[in-house]
Amino acid sequence: MIIGYNKGLKKTMRQVELVAQTDSTALILGETGAGKEIIARHIHMNSARANNNFIRVNCGAIPTDLIDSELFGHEKGSFTGATSLKKGWFERAHGGTLFLDEVGELSLAAQVRLLRVLQEGTLCRVGGEKEISVDVRIVAATHRNLEESSRNGGFREDLWFRINVFPITLPSLRHRPEDIRELTEYFAQKASVKLGLPLTLPSQSQINYLMQYHWPGNVRELQVIVERAAILGQGTHLAIEESLIIKPELLSSVARSHLLDITHQESSPISLDDVIRQHITKTLIYCHGRIEGPFGAAKRLDINPNTLRSKIQKLGINKFNSA
Repeated sequence: MIIGYNKGLKKTMRQVELVAQTDSTALILGETGAGKEIIARHIHMNSARANNNFIRVNCGAIPTDLIDSELFGHEKGSFTGATSLKKGWFERAHGGTLFLDEVGELSLAAQVRLLRVLQEGTLCRVGGEKEISVDVRIVAATHRNLEESSRNGGFREDLWFRINVFPITLPSLRHRPEDIRELTEYFAQKASVKLGLPLTLPSQSQINYLMQYHWPGNVRELQVIVERAAILGQGTHLAIEESLIIKPELLSSVARSHLLDITHQESSPISLDDVIRQHITKTLIYCHGRIEGPFGAAKRLDINPNTLRSKIQKLGINKFNSA
């Protein structure tokens, strides 16, 4: 299930469905945590190769000296520790799809070998002499700008052209806020099952709160936040606000613009003290007058509790006033 299929990912999914029907190489571009593997699996499952293997390779997690052996396999005795023949990822993905996640992390030497396999459809295991034919569909993904890397010499230009047959840009979560409610409810259901807790769903105010956040960790970060909120709520509620304390620098661009608009009201300009007074008052109301502790206003405002008390006194704020 891909959440956002007909909403925030509608344009992306049109591209995905088109390329899935072909055998072309696809390149998924997007930030870390945006869900590139889910898109790659969808391409595979909706292709003619769906009944064969889908193998994911994290190119950035394999030591450089093992890349050749992992990608292309090795013969018995080809190096110290090679006690038996090993088929590499290409051979294991024969007839199916090989997902090269974070392909931009491959060393230049590994890129040369990869390019040869993509061009010729054959490989030679480490320590071997026999050419082996492989029939593999490649789906690659990266959070890097490979076009820029190719110009700077960090990624081979010829390999870039080879894998950039059909690029798919996966939007970050902050660019698809319409999907936040459905994603949050989905992750709440998963957390309920995983933790063995009663299912609790987010309120509209909590969804509004989540939509203010910049989401540098994207969908993966939202999943972590919701699971933490489920643990803190212990089946009685989702403790979203306790799980995610939004600092000003991590507000979304929309929320930040709204905050800045307060200082640019042409009809009734207000002073900086008034802006600070409004912000502290709203935070205190949200925290039910609490100043200290993990859920207090000082924590949310990221200042020392004594500093906050001083500002409250200076600005004449009644911390228990809910108006």
